[in-house]
Amino acid sequence: MTHRSRKSIALLTLSAFALASCGGGGGSSTGGNGGPVTVTPTPSPTPTAGCGLAARQGFAKAVIDEWYLFPNDVASGVNPASFSSVDAYIDALVAPARALGKDRYFTYLTSIAEENAFFASGSSAGFGIRLTYDAAASQVVIAEAYEGAPAIAAGIDRSTRILAIGTTASNMRTIAAIVAAEGTQGITNALGPSDPGVTRILRIQDSAGTRDVTVSKADYSLDPISDRYGAKIITEGGRNYGYLNLRSFISSANPQLRAAFLNFRNQGVTDVIIDFRYNGGGLVSTAELMGDLMGEGRSGAVFSQTVFRASKSVENDQHRFAPTAESIAPTRIAFIGTSSTASASELVINSMLPYLGTNMTLVGSNTYGKPVGQIALDKAECDDRMRVVAFATANSTGAGDYYDGLAPKIANSCAAGDDLSLPLGDAREASVRAAIDFLANGSCTTRIAEASVGPAAQRSNSRVLAEPEMLVPDRPTAAQRELPGLF
Repeated sequence: MTHRSRKSIALLTLSAFALASCGGGGGSSTGGNGGPVTVTPTPSPTPTAGCGLAARQGFAKAVIDEWYLFPNDVASGVNPASFSSVDAYIDALVAPARALGKDRYFTYLTSIAEENAFFASGSSAGFGIRLTYDAAASQVVIAEAYEGAPAIAAGIDRSTRILAIGTTASNMRTIAAIVAAEGTQGITNALGPSDPGVTRILRIQDSAGTRDVTVSKADYSLDPISDRYGAKIITEGGRNYGYLNLRSFISSANPQLRAAFLNFRNQGVTDVIIDFRYNGGGLVSTAELMGDLMGEGRSGAVFSQTVFRASKSVENDQHRFAPTAESIAPTRIAFIGTSSTASASELVINSMLPYLGTNMTLVGSNTYGKPVGQIALDKAECDDRMRVVAFATANSTGAGDYYDGLAPKIANSCAAGDDLSLPLGDAREASVRAAIDFLANGSCTTRIAEASVGPAAQRSNSRVLAEPEMLVPDRPTAAQRELPGLF
């Protein structure tokens, strides 16, 4: 989000994540970033010299005191000396807001270098796969595999099942045994740290049978729009439908988004499927670009709004549609979402609702519910970036209270499953099929059943629709916050 004030304080982000201990499967708690975000020159927190625990805790507290969106929901009298980490101290300070469902682990400390690398190009280290946990079968199922990463090179792709993990052929442990001993966090532990060179033997099962493969983690850059299925035209019944799958709101997505919408424009596409099913958020600036690319004929109209706490109201801002040469004027849009759809993804969906009304739907299941975003303040000498919830988001009508997800706000939402057995973007896949049917007929067979389900029930996985449970570590990396299930 571009602010016209004068001092840059780093990145503005929108995303959401849920810790595994809270039911997993959230979007990500960082997310949409307008970076760089500028704010009015005020006495920013002055980092205490040094990188000892007390100095780092003091820095975190100063940021919360100045910027936290819910200043009346910060615990008082919390003694930093009672905590052995900065994370635990932050958790204690914002516990009242978390108890109210306003801050579901959206305020935290992260690495400057790690986060900058991800937001610039999707840089990460790992196997390059998104994992779900199938509790009934005691197996891990691949939801998505990234091009150019180690896993796909080893023949691991969407629908592949991981049955066992080991460091050698002699110490393989089944997923069932791991979970029985350590819970789902044990799967994360068994896969090892997110460092290049970490090698594991995986027993996998796919259409070719069951076999053991050796895979080593490596640095790779995420392609935000897949060359295989990320942007395409689906032709059916004499009509063209645009399909776009955006994996994350990172700056390298911008030229790809422009190219995708230019192709839609050149093909005369006005009915569009936007697949956000695993998108946990990212840069606000990229979300705003998406709005512009769907904003032909709406120049100057309000797309989205950001609202800070009363003491920071000078930072409140609006983004108005600024159509480009690649922009289209959508007639209908079907957004595909799940509980991993969060923050910047939700911003785009919510911001288009006033302009499309019943010509827009949410397909799949309810979204995560994160109508707030973070700013970042850095203690550079310690590689500490404090992500603090500092603003709320809303659409042109001021609607932004969707902590229960967006399904309750969309009257004609379309219930559909996430069929891991079929490729993303395939017209036969359950959610894509429901999206096409809506675009063709303007109606849904069944509304999303969890439209009236609150966040507590949602996080306990009490959904009517079966939805893959994304595997989320207790302490996600910067990339895992934005891409739930990433390993």
